[in-house]
Amino acid sequence: MRNRHTYYLLVALMMVMACFPSKSEAIPLTPIRILIDVGHGGIDSGTSHGNLYEKDINLQIAKRLYQHLTAAGYSVAMNREEDIALSDDNRWLNSRSRHLRDLAQRKNLVKEIVPQMMLSLHVNWSSDTKRSGPLVLYQSNEQSYMLADLLQVSLNNLWGTKANPIKGKTYYMLRHNYCPSVIVEMGFISNGSDRKQLTNPDGQEKIAQAITAAVSEYVILTGNLKMEALVEESWWQKLVDGLMN
Repeated sequence: MRNRHTYYLLVALMMVMACFPSKSEAIPLTPIRILIDVGHGGIDSGTSHGNLYEKDINLQIAKRLYQHLTAAGYSVAMNREEDIALSDDNRWLNSRSRHLRDLAQRKNLVKEIVPQMMLSLHVNWSSDTKRSGPLVLYQSNEQSYMLADLLQVSLNNLWGTKANPIKGKTYYMLRHNYCPSVIVEMGFISNGSDRKQLTNPDGQEKIAQAITAAVSEYVILTGNLKMEALVEESWWQKLVDGLMN
């Protein structure tokens, strides 16, 4: 685990010093602002199994996650707190497509709120009922990958799986650079064991705790990064001043 932390600190330090275009400008401050994107809602039930709907599972776990993150000292917002379709409240896109209006509302809320990170909660489905476990998708920048990897490891430990996060190239909610964002597929509703974990209050609580632990680890690592960058910048400025004088 120490090697992983060292790797992240080195990578993150390079991100800040290089300032490459694809990185987000969102460096954690105090308090950390987090947006929980609660997948689906209202007429859009998401995936399902019998009378179980993804939209309800997402909301139940999001509420628990909100409580844990708030208790940890973060400033947290949810884009829905009940079973509603965000497309009905659309303010940014005039389209006949309910789906596009929903996505536009979610994405532009990120721009308006300006969080330091966004966690989009979802539930997976497969025709292969043996498929199980969490999967985290990330943007094309190092901060999003770091957050996704920490989340994947934390959720893998809960599920007993060994999946790796994957780049979500085609996902609308990840095609922006407002803040590091990830999509957290918390498990497969089509798998009996996952379904029990996703719908049982104790299982939902453990998922929320695992996500909170990963978020805190990310904040600690990027906080250390910021301190390292300031030290490095001070050292570099002294060197430049010495050369100039």
